[in-house]
Amino acid sequence: MNKKTVLVTGSSRGIGRAIALAFAKEHYNVVINCVKNKDRLQALCQEIEALGAECLPFVGDVSQMNVVTDLFNAIKNRFGHLDVLINNAGISKIGLLSDMTGEEWNEIVNTNLSSVFYCCHEAIPQMLQTHNGKILNISSVWGNVGASCEVAYSATKGGINGFTKALAKELAPSNIQVNAIACGAIDTEMNQFLDEEERNALIEEIPSCRLGRPEEVAHLTLQICTQNNYLTGQIITLDGGWI
Repeated sequence: MNKKTVLVTGSSRGIGRAIALAFAKEHYNVVINCVKNKDRLQALCQEIEALGAECLPFVGDVSQMNVVTDLFNAIKNRFGHLDVLINNAGISKIGLLSDMTGEEWNEIVNTNLSSVFYCCHEAIPQMLQTHNGKILNISSVWGNVGASCEVAYSATKGGINGFTKALAKELAPSNIQVNAIACGAIDTEMNQFLDEEERNALIEEIPSCRLGRPEEVAHLTLQICTQNNYLTGQIITLDGGWI
């Protein structure tokens, strides 16, 4: 029986890295990706292979459609198919919207939202051929409620949520499930800009009294993508009761 293949975008660190390792432990073929940190990606590839899984590292910017096309050609050449797509690539910019440049706006929209379209656009035809597939988008609680000084980020994550619900309805007859996880405050490098006082203040707001761990997001991702084909079109919040 052929092994299943998963693609995790933005997987050199944080949530994406944890997800890639979780699927490797389940003996999936794992395709990992980042924009430029080749050394980190190669180190992760070695960890994945040490777990007995095959790995394809791909350095490239998934906010560019031609790069995504190259990525999927590489997947086809190496593994022949894709079973699970995890759209995790994302960036955040903190600041007032009035201070944001048009270039910064386009960068965050292309990285966080357009990349989801590009990857789904390439993955869906393969999944339709097998009448089977899972698409999981990593979103944020700010996509549900919005955050001051993160308007662009909130807009892209809200867009992902709407995209998820709509695409799930479109693909449900073809036995392809599309869901999203709206993450709360997860202990990753994206939150390292917080000083100790700000971090403690944030934790005080969270009923679970701590930040989430990337491994917890990975565990939920694995559950969603390996169980229950009737679960689709859902934005599942993982935030320790915060929002």
